[in-house]
Amino acid sequence: MVSQDIRAAAALLKQARSVIVFTGAGISTPSGIPDFRSPHSGLWTNADPMEVASIYGFRQNPAAFYNWIYPLAKVTLAAKPNAAHYAVAELEKFGNFGAVITQNIDMLHSRAGSTTVYELHGHLREATCIHCFAVYPAEPIITRYLEDRRVPYCPGCGSVLKPNVILFGEQLPIQQLLGAQDAARKADVMLIVGSSLEVAPASDIPLLTRRHGGKLIIVNLEPTPLDSLAELVIHADAAEILPQIVSSLETRV
Repeated sequence: MVSQDIRAAAALLKQARSVIVFTGAGISTPSGIPDFRSPHSGLWTNADPMEVASIYGFRQNPAAFYNWIYPLAKVTLAAKPNAAHYAVAELEKFGNFGAVITQNIDMLHSRAGSTTVYELHGHLREATCIHCFAVYPAEPIITRYLEDRRVPYCPGCGSVLKPNVILFGEQLPIQQLLGAQDAARKADVMLIVGSSLEVAPASDIPLLTRRHGGKLIIVNLEPTPLDSLAELVIHADAAEILPQIVSSLETRV
């Protein structure tokens, strides 16, 4: 049954004029990065999101945010793209590929070679001062925090530095959002990988493709709210399935 689904996915991708990929935490869990909702391993299991990951909470108590993000930052800096990330990057060579839209902050799509990536929830590439808005490369700041566990402050004005990740209560980055929405409207096939599709407004983007006549392919371990709207649903590990889809696609070129 899975092999039949793989061939069906490859056929849909091959026939499409414009393909985009929408990814969530599930594409990066094989790289060792935990997701936010799974029991025991999810990042919300023992934390109140409004206290540790909202912009209000950050301004009130930045140390709580940094303590919470410590294990995530540690594994993210050490993580490497897995087979699913490389498979997504490989799709670009087929000529009908538009973009990657991701909810992830880990930058693994870019590291795998994807060239057009809309990072809806930000990234750990940079950090910004919450007072003077000076921008700094994040890696040395985070590396230093992982070593000394001291909240980082702006060298210029002395205010707290915040990684360029989107916290609860913040707007999504407008250029990233507009680019993602435009790509979604133009796509006639969206491949959704490793997303629960439960976090709005990012989770609304696949509906743009659907409303404009496009088809959805969902690859996710668990059911999603949009399964009933998808042309094809594969409940499986993305790192196993995506390379097989690309391999099947190559045999059809």
